[in-house]
Amino acid sequence: MSTPEFSRLVRIDMLGAAPRREAIEADATERAALARRFGLVEIGRLAAEADLKLQDRDVRATGRLSATVVQSCVATGEPVPAEIGETFDILFRPAPQSVGGEDEIELEESEMDVVFYDGGAVDLGEAAAETLLLALDPYPRAPGAGEALKAAGVKGEDEVDEEAGPFGALASLKDKLGGKPS
Repeated sequence: MSTPEFSRLVRIDMLGAAPRREAIEADATERAALARRFGLVEIGRLAAEADLKLQDRDVRATGRLSATVVQSCVATGEPVPAEIGETFDILFRPAPQSVGGEDEIELEESEMDVVFYDGGAVDLGEAAAETLLLALDPYPRAPGAGEALKAAGVKGEDEVDEEAGPFGALASLKDKLGGKPS
């Protein structure tokens, strides 16, 4: 397995029941590599502060991520700058011992922010990078994106809602049959 672009290992033997504050920030090379991995135009800043504490063999990290990014508009490809401020609560848990490489691990809904680790350290940098990825707008739009989509024939939500109703379906059928309003 390759090393993540933004790796900040925190040794577990340095943690206890009292929270330990960690502040991390990606440098220009790490931000450029993450931008390529995530399909972003640019990551101008990526930093996180977290309190980490040991809970039996698990490590709980609670904190805040901040970033500035530039994404591409889904309609025009124009740059769309964004500021990200996201709180997180991540539980690092020892990786389960598996017998085969294809074992599936079932997580409950309350365990969705669980990250498995191997060895004597957790990677706060990679966890911050993944938190950033989840916080990104999946459909960034630049000003004028609506007009570009309309020109391409993509319908807006209001148009779809009108057509989806019972009267919209009747109007569409009437248009197809060449009927005129009475």
